[in-house]
Amino acid sequence: MSTRRIRSLSLVLIGAVGGLFLSLGISAVAQRGEPLPLKELQQFANVFAAIKASYVEPVSDDKLINDAIKGMFNDLDPHSAYLDAEAFKEMEAITQGGFGGLGIEIGSEDGQPKVISPIEDTPAFRAGILAGDIITHIDGKPTKGMTLNDAIKLMRGEPKTSIVLTIDRPGRDKPLELTIVRDLIKVRSVRSKMLDNDIAYVRVAQFQERTAPDMVRHLRDLGGDKAPKGLILDLRNDPGGLLDSAIAVSSAFLQPNVLVVSTKGRIPSANREYHAKPADYLRNYLAASEEDYVADVVDWAKTVPMVVLVNVGSASASEIVAGALQDHDRATVMGNRTFGKGSVQSVLPLSEDTGIKLTTARYYTPSGQSIQVTGVSPDITVDDTAQGNLFRLPREADLQRHLVNGNIDEAALGDQDDEIVDIARMFEFGGDEDYQLQQAVNFLEGRKVQRNDPALVAKAKAEREASKAADDVPAATPDAAGSVPVPPEKIEGAEKKNPMSRSDPGVERYRITPKGVERVNP
Repeated sequence: MSTRRIRSLSLVLIGAVGGLFLSLGISAVAQRGEPLPLKELQQFANVFAAIKASYVEPVSDDKLINDAIKGMFNDLDPHSAYLDAEAFKEMEAITQGGFGGLGIEIGSEDGQPKVISPIEDTPAFRAGILAGDIITHIDGKPTKGMTLNDAIKLMRGEPKTSIVLTIDRPGRDKPLELTIVRDLIKVRSVRSKMLDNDIAYVRVAQFQERTAPDMVRHLRDLGGDKAPKGLILDLRNDPGGLLDSAIAVSSAFLQPNVLVVSTKGRIPSANREYHAKPADYLRNYLAASEEDYVADVVDWAKTVPMVVLVNVGSASASEIVAGALQDHDRATVMGNRTFGKGSVQSVLPLSEDTGIKLTTARYYTPSGQSIQVTGVSPDITVDDTAQGNLFRLPREADLQRHLVNGNIDEAALGDQDDEIVDIARMFEFGGDEDYQLQQAVNFLEGRKVQRNDPALVAKAKAEREASKAADDVPAATPDAAGSVPVPPEKIEGAEKKNPMSRSDPGVERYRITPKGVERVNP
């Protein structure tokens, strides 16, 4: 194993894309003072022997052991999992910023793959795949009961090859069918630009190995030593990533040595405090004699007026940053309540190319608050668009078997996002139509901040009702859409209770290509 890989396998992660790499020695700790359950282990050995000897078809030892390990995770929280060789390799590739496929992070719910988040500027993102989508078929093959690893294997493939995903989207009665062309995915973690009004804008899409040094470089390139009027840090739809990276990003904006995040678990090594100092964010870089890149951040980054943009897709590592900057009164958090993933995963290698991702602790903001289930509540709530929020996305509380937060009543966590805008209105983060960004600029310039435009909310509601009425027209009635092109996000096929087939006339099919959306002729 190369030095590079060994170092990457020691990295600490928090988030949807990975767990936390620690040398925990869990087995020794678990057995200290607790005798092994010999009776139960003997029973396992008896079942193993019986299957090997008597099952109608031969089963290899590897398959039996691997399936048994996977079974141990079935009733644990949704972020714990067994990582076979392919899943282990994929996780390593993601944290280093590059991998092949469609550009989606997926989990499993009710026996089917569920989209955690599409990654920006990837085929899946451009196709309109959304967090919360259930993948019901892959190239016509049902995913019900399919293991997550098997689903990943089907979706992976050579760049420029196509795949057909059938999507069940919450809130819609009919499935969507999308043809997506695979590509080599190279995640660009940090983007930035200077807005016209002398306000710096920095977007972090995912916390990777190079995120913090890249962000420092962007900050220096934006204004040099001259302080801009304000700074906007965009963490919307950032699913998380490396804990070291989250601490370093926070440290760039906070005063030295202040607490960034703490973790608490059952074993002593899971109880830690992480501060805005090199010892806590350079643990995996000092050995390689890399310099303290955060020390090079421009002075104004710690003092300039600052807004952090978050939404329901901001999870884990991004919640650590938002919570730290909010608790230390360094920034105003704006947008919508975040995802609410306040747990720490430890990835423990079992061999050179396999491991387990195990939830070992909860993390807490500097004020001692757990954001498990609750998420980070914004100081100023602003909808996704002037017409209302784009869609209702699942949060941690919606995941089966999620860890509970004993300090809150989950039933009381109601959102105020009653008005939901048609998803065809999706905008580009940081673009001219970014309503939340516009409100962040208003705040920094001392102008009024609006949650939404009531007149446009009412108009959007009327449009939805009219669209629903059109959808209820009997099948024999001519197409209500007429000759107006229908965007792919609006295409709905046969009802879920009817089996899908390639010749089903009730499904309109579209292909996402580098040139855009093309309709597939039946």
